[in-house]
Amino acid sequence: MEQGRDLGDLEKHLADAVKNINSDRAVTNSLLADVVILLKRNEMNHKEMGTIAAKYVETLQRSNEQLVKVCTILHKQGSSPAALSETDKDELFDMIQGSK
Repeated sequence: MEQGRDLGDLEKHLADAVKNINSDRAVTNSLLADVVILLKRNEMNHKEMGTIAAKYVETLQRSNEQLVKVCTILHKQGSSPAALSETDKDELFDMIQGSK
């Protein structure tokens, strides 16, 4: 990430990241709910749908990790704007790029 990006850019990127995370979680929760309905209908569906359900849960876990990272960055930023290391900025930028 370029040095010299101002905090306004960082705050915009953080807001975008949280928006993307929330959107992804909503879609994943909806899909997971559909899979649970199919699993309840027929025990044979477990063989076919179990792996899909596991992937959806894995996706939700990754979004939890992203939210924790954003919260950590916001906490550091609240302590002192200079508290964000270049590594924090790079990880945040990579996280935002990965959720697009």
